[in-house]
Amino acid sequence: MPTNIKEWNPEDATFWETTGRKIAYRNLWISVPALLCGFAVWLMWGIITVQMSNLGFPFGQDELFTLTAISGLAGATMRIPSSFFIRLAGGRNVIFLTTSMLLAPAIGTGIVLQHPDWPLWSFQLMALWSGVGGGNFASSMSNISTFFPKRLQGPALGINAGLGNFGVTTMQILIPLVMTVSVFGALGGEPMTLVKDSGWIFGKILAGTPTYIQNAGLTWVLSLVPLGILAWFGMNNLLQVSPDAGNAITAFIKVTWLYTLVFIPAIGGLYLYLPAPTGLGVLNMWVAMPLIIVVTLVILKLAAFGPMKENIAKQFAIFRNRHTWSMTALYLVTFGSFIGFSMALPLSITVIFGDTHTLNAATGAWVHAKNPHAPSALQYAWIGPFVGALIRPVGGWISDKVGGSIVTQIISAVMVAASVYAGYVLMQAYHSATPEIYFTQFLLVFVILFAASGIGNGSTFRTVGVIFDRAQAGPVLGWTSAVAAYGSFIAPEVIKGQLKAGTPENAMYGFAVFYAVCLVLNWWFYLRKGSEIRNP
Repeated sequence: MPTNIKEWNPEDATFWETTGRKIAYRNLWISVPALLCGFAVWLMWGIITVQMSNLGFPFGQDELFTLTAISGLAGATMRIPSSFFIRLAGGRNVIFLTTSMLLAPAIGTGIVLQHPDWPLWSFQLMALWSGVGGGNFASSMSNISTFFPKRLQGPALGINAGLGNFGVTTMQILIPLVMTVSVFGALGGEPMTLVKDSGWIFGKILAGTPTYIQNAGLTWVLSLVPLGILAWFGMNNLLQVSPDAGNAITAFIKVTWLYTLVFIPAIGGLYLYLPAPTGLGVLNMWVAMPLIIVVTLVILKLAAFGPMKENIAKQFAIFRNRHTWSMTALYLVTFGSFIGFSMALPLSITVIFGDTHTLNAATGAWVHAKNPHAPSALQYAWIGPFVGALIRPVGGWISDKVGGSIVTQIISAVMVAASVYAGYVLMQAYHSATPEIYFTQFLLVFVILFAASGIGNGSTFRTVGVIFDRAQAGPVLGWTSAVAAYGSFIAPEVIKGQLKAGTPENAMYGFAVFYAVCLVLNWWFYLRKGSEIRNP
């Protein structure tokens, strides 16, 4: 079978059974682990920062939370151009290149983590670069949708997205494991010694234990190299979808050029937002984030070439439809919460439960000291994302039976209640000399939040397919998934700010208010009697 396929007609039953099925599923089964690794590299800083704290890296809690937020924001911004890549450069070319690109942040992160004395900006640069993995979702989903007939696109995309989301759990389980051993021998560098207790899936790892934190980045080389080879020799470009892709080198230049352009607003916005010495600290996050999105869209419009001009025009056309904005908010509730809590939860556990919190009666100030009974974030943080990813297909299945909007309404109500209770638990734990007694409640309520957001991922995807015609559904899904990915920036930054103020509960109360507003929004547009589009 040639690398470039000229004729592709999956809607033809004979073609599908004799030729198309085998090719489509081969591309799908290579796409899934590639996307999984994209998620893993993108979100690995949520786990890395926990171990940096355990190893005594000379950075404060604010700075560690900011590392997770930077990688989150970069990944979300990278999604905006990624939805155009397949048509511009071809599926095989794009998946090979974007998967191979992950080697740079993986290796770079492994290098900087061996030098705790290096300046903060070197770690921030690697966190920013890791955002390339976040962009892979849009191009991967766009690619797989072109291989399957309409009747099978839903299941195929569900497999790709659902198993891809397991990259979060895979990373949260694998990284603590590989940090316990010398995976690369002398080539992998020397270990460092834990100054605080750490952990992995099977229990606690005591302070004083040698730890190879650099393996958190370097280990991904072992999967990225073979996946790049598989993508190059096993995937295909569909010339009907990307007739102007050109040769592989031309395709690589297009993708690299667009990614380079998009780094400009991401870096500029972060420079204006981050405090000194890294940036100027003149913009609020709620100003910096929309500014980055708008500037990214403007740059892409000005730089558009070839078939991208048509795609950009379609992308901008969806902004005139108010349902684009309502579904953007609803997808931020679901996927934004899933990805945001995945990023923020490990370090939150470390900060809230890793210390005891006692009030100094003389000064009225809270005193935080090491908690000898602290639960390990690395032992438990994977559970919520695992449940959320596992249950995602259930949301789509239920929505097919009863309607997407009613499912979204129910899970929004659950998330309001769970967020309020989570805020209460955080308030109790962060003002307790024995915060560990609240950990079971904390873990349970966040598992509920992850489960609800996972079901909501499926229901909102289903709703987009009902509300928008086929021409608009693709651009809308690309846009909403990009904006929702900014949850990976919002959650760490909001929680960081409230921890700094000593009121972590306000972060969860704020999320509850947002969920409640979106609950009303969902009812108004899609469930109330007389609404323009009732679903059901």
